[in-house]
Formats: sequence, C-alpha cells, structure tokens
Amino acid sequence: MTMDLLRDREFRAFLVANTLERFAAAAMTVLLGFQVYDLTHDPLDLGWLGLIEAIPGVTLVLYGGHVADRHSRRRIVLWTTGALCALAAAIALLSHAAPGGLLHLLFLAGFLSGVIRAFESPAATGLEAQVVPLEGLLRGVALLATVGRLADVFGPVAGGFAWHALGPRDTYGSIAVLFGLACLALFLGVAEKPLAHEAEDGAGVWQRIGDGIRTVFRSQVLVGSMALDLFAVFFGGATALMPVFATDILQAGPVGYGFLQGASGAGALVAAILAGRFLPQHRAGAALFWVIAGFGVAIVVFGLSTSLPLSLAALFAAGLCDGTSVVIRRAILRLASPEAMRGRISAVKSVFVGSSNEIGAFESGLAASLLGAPAAVWGGGLVTLAVVAVTACLAPKLRQLDLRTLRPEDSMPELAVPLRDAARS
Repeated sequence: MTMDLLRDREFRAFLVANTLERFAAAAMTVLLGFQVYDLTHDPLDLGWLGLIEAIPGVTLVLYGGHVADRHSRRRIVLWTTGALCALAAAIALLSHAAPGGLLHLLFLAGFLSGVIRAFESPAATGLEAQVVPLEGLLRGVALLATVGRLADVFGPVAGGFAWHALGPRDTYGSIAVLFGLACLALFLGVAEKPLAHEAEDGAGVWQRIGDGIRTVFRSQVLVGSMALDLFAVFFGGATALMPVFATDILQAGPVGYGFLQGASGAGALVAAILAGRFLPQHRAGAALFWVIAGFGVAIVVFGLSTSLPLSLAALFAAGLCDGTSVVIRRAILRLASPEAMRGRISAVKSVFVGSSNEIGAFESGLAASLLGAPAAVWGGGLVTLAVVAVTACLAPKLRQLDLRTLRPEDSMPELAVPLRDAARS
C-alpha cells in the first residue's frame, strides 16, 4: 500500500530529495533555453544549446554508469546535486555581472550541467532501486513519478513567474537553494547502501561498460522500450522549440511559456496518479505502444495549432501518454536489470533517452530553421507514429510483456544460471 511506503523514513527522504531536485532542474533547464532565445531570437541557438548539453550524455554517461556500480550511489547523488546547486548560483551571478558575453557562458553552463547529469542519472536510478522495496515497486514507481511530474508542472510555471517578477539573478539563486535542500534531505534521510559487486571484480572499465551494453542489446524488452522512447523524444519532442511557439506563434510571453512547459507535466502527473492503480500489468507491453502512439498524435496537433488553449490541451495529452510510458519503462528497468549492473544499464538508457532530449533539441532547432517551427514539430509527430509501428513488428516480446512475471532471466535467458548461482551463494 502507498501508506506503507510513506511510513518508510528512507523512502520519504528520497521522495522529498527527488522532488526538490526535479523541481529545480525543470526550472533551470527551461529558463536556460528561454534566456538563450531572449538574447538571440534564433531557434538554431536553441538547437546548439541542446547539442552542447548532449555531448556529455554521449561521451561520459557510460563511464558514469560504471562509477555508479563501483562506488556509493548515495554519495554520487549528493556530490552531483551539490554541483548543480553551485552551477545555478554561478549562473545567477553571471546573469547580473556579465551581460555582454552571456550567451557563451550559458552554453558553457549547459555543457557543465550535462557533465554533472552524466554521473547523477545512473547513480540516482540505482539508488532508487535500493530504496524502493520490491514488494511495493509499482506503487513506489508511480508515487515517485507522480511527485516528479508535479515538479515538472510547477517548476517551469514557478520559474516563469519568478523570472517575470524577480529577474534572472534571483530566479537562478532560488533554484540553487532548492538544489541545496535536496542535498540536505538525502544526506539526513537516506543511509549508505551496500555495493552490489559482481563476481568479475577484476574486469577492466571498458569490459564492464561493454558488459552493460551487451546486456541491454541481448534483451528485446530493454532495448525495445529504450528505442521507443529514444525515437519518440528525438523526433516528437517539442520542448526545445517552446520559446518560439510562446513568443512568435502563440504570443504568450514568459508566463504563457511557463504554462506551456508545465502542460505536458500536468498530463504526466495525472497519468502517474492513475497508473499506480489502473495500469494493466498483464498487458503493459501493448499499453506502452498505444500510449507512445497517442503521444505522436498529440504532438502533431500541437504543431498545427495556433490557439493557446488547443496547444495546452495537446501538450496535456502528450504528457498523459508520456507519463504512462514513464511508469511502465521504470518498472521494466527495475525488473529486467540485475542489481549489480543497474548503474550501467541505466547509463545505456541515458544514452538512448537522456541524450536524445538534447540531440533531439538540436534536430528540432535545425528543422525549425529550415522548415519553420510548426512543420518541424508536426512532422516529428508523424515520424514517431511510424517508429511505433516498426518497433511493434520487431519487438514481439515487448509487445506481449507482462510486468507481473518479468525478471532479468526472463528477458535475458543466458543470465538465468548465473543468477541462480549468485542467489545460492
């Protein structure tokens, strides 16, 4: 039961820390994009910002997964969240003191944020699996997704209002305080966890990273779910172009921009609330395909819309579909990943998904500069629908997935004997 989870002190602390971090990160990410576009009014610069943020996701996150499997995940999350706190404080100072060369400094801040997240993301995923009890997995995942989506909703909205009322310096300063509070909640509430070393402790870094990659690609369930999200985000994402829609197409201003950014989070919040109770576990694979197809349709509608209410409704629907897929995919990652490899598998997921956000932002900015922002968005939605159809044909195990019976050895039969041996030892 949900109340049983909330009585767990560590789970409560992790929930609070995760929510504060998500709130601050959502606000900082969208405000960086808004500030860049406010300086140049060039959608291609939004694409460059996304590409700069993606470089560490491609080059460092696999090593970050290796680090997460060899060192204290709690300690890594503490250090990386503290680093985000320092970065937000630095942007606050630079926004006030260096307006002349601010664009390049914002690009540098985006790059440093990507470096930090390359280490934070695998460790946070592994720590979540150590904090959320297996018997409460689906409710725990749904609850974390629910409050995370609340942060996604209110982070951009609060950031937009704060920017309008206080300006960039005080807004980024407030974001730094939130990162600091997230650190404090994690430090005080979550204890150190044992390291889950494998038998091959003498293996080199590249061998261990390669093992994580091979494990993902041997599992149709893991690679299929990651590929679906990769291409949906890469082609169907509209976040990077939101400043263009808010400023030039919908005439919504910074407050409207915050609401547009928060609309998809609101839909995802509703999905997360409902998923814990109503998710069809026995047909989770089929549900995953349907909700990502729904996401593609909603993005097409948003790209064609010139009305703020219709745009908000389309983004809400996109978030509703995406929020459902998040719960399913987080459950898949937990149930189909061996504990000792969870950091590396999460890192591979970050290459698929995390970097696709930033590289997708570059694709969106480039497409918008060539075709215009609306065509770039609705065209990407159509490509998402095509990807769903192709993946459904190529990944029958994912299509038939039943979360009630999924275990690592089910999606990767070659692991069955080693896992049984490890359990006996």
